[in-house]
Amino acid sequence: MSRRSLVKLTLGTAAACACALLLGCTSKPVQAAATVIAPPAPPEGKLPPVMLGIDVLEADGFKAIAGKKIGLLTHPAGVNRRGETTVNVLRRAPQSKLVALFAPEHGFDGQIKAGDNFGDTVHAATGLPVYSLHGANRKPTAKQLKGLDALVIDLQDIGARSYTFNVVMRYAMSACFEHGVEVIVLDRPNPLGGLKVDGPPLDIENWSGVGAYPRMPYVHGLTIGEIALMAKNGTVPISVLPVSSGMALTEAGRARGKLTVIPMRGWNRAMRWPETGLKWVTTSPNIPSFDSVVGYAMVGLGAQNSGWKWGIGREFPFRGISYPKKTPDEIIKAMDEWKIPGVSFVKRNALDREGKPAAGVYIEITDWDKWNPTELSFYMHKQAAKWSRLNPFAVLTTDEARTFKIHVGSTAWFDALKREGARVDVASFLKNWSDRAKVYREQTRKFWLYP
Repeated sequence: MSRRSLVKLTLGTAAACACALLLGCTSKPVQAAATVIAPPAPPEGKLPPVMLGIDVLEADGFKAIAGKKIGLLTHPAGVNRRGETTVNVLRRAPQSKLVALFAPEHGFDGQIKAGDNFGDTVHAATGLPVYSLHGANRKPTAKQLKGLDALVIDLQDIGARSYTFNVVMRYAMSACFEHGVEVIVLDRPNPLGGLKVDGPPLDIENWSGVGAYPRMPYVHGLTIGEIALMAKNGTVPISVLPVSSGMALTEAGRARGKLTVIPMRGWNRAMRWPETGLKWVTTSPNIPSFDSVVGYAMVGLGAQNSGWKWGIGREFPFRGISYPKKTPDEIIKAMDEWKIPGVSFVKRNALDREGKPAAGVYIEITDWDKWNPTELSFYMHKQAAKWSRLNPFAVLTTDEARTFKIHVGSTAWFDALKREGARVDVASFLKNWSDRAKVYREQTRKFWLYP
């Protein structure tokens, strides 16, 4: 399969289903305003070596969307390699018409706080309706999809299972397949590269809005386009997915489903974000840089319901950590004792949100090859239990326990923490997850678009 051509897929063997959490806000349909003339393409100049899916789509003369009315699911990081928004690029397409926009978590402008719901609105620059997929509905409705020939998806993922852009893509695929709308995914790099696969696989019973791919390790090693291929073809039989979600597709629905992935050019699995030559665009308020991408995979789970806090004051999101009533020196001494490969701990000073001095511990990657992205998180859990008078995981409420499990993915790990606390055997779990990650990587190799 050529990486320089469109990858077109028809019926797979499993549904691209999702577990919708129908929350809060509702809003009336938004009508588009008058058409605005699209700006011309900027001059080429010196460009990064990696062509994103949107670049390839344009270079190929927009053939994949020719003659179609399209919607676009994207966010501020949806830009081409020149930094131009995908919205503007698609409005230049001569034989198609962009008629609706869809927004994932954090909103179309990327400024909304994690988890907060928001309603439909209007895109000021174009007058197009912007439909929220993180409010009254988590997947596009029949009314929102009416009149569309295709939904284009251009979302920058960060390589971690719980980051919800890969989830909203699956929701959107499910809705489009159900209503006969083609899905066109514009591929983007996995910023951690395509070689790191690490962390607990997602138990099927923990399938949720922060984990839509059962058995996927926390760090999955796939691009967003490869995840789309996997979602279409399926690695888990439909019979084991939650029927209560209302997302299950019929065989007829899957038969109607059409997926097109526009691969990148110039990217390979050994490339981390800095090697792409592309400028990082903030994907959500707390992921302003590649450093925070690395930190999200490394300490995000460790700070889940444990007492640990990520960041140092208002700086170093996900790369700094602190713990109540423990000094940076105490934290460094405790974490050094676990001898976690590929990382080191250093004291850093910063400012808090009131502009006052704050201190914490910054995590440096000393050896990328030896670094296992999620390993630190599980020693953070163990250390939290060691420092607490009461095992913090044994006193979580039912809702808190569920939140922990759907993010971490492993019920067995939660049960062991709850039962054993500071005595929990981290190494045995790491070995089990590592072995399963190798199996997962081989199972998903058939969806790879890049060497």
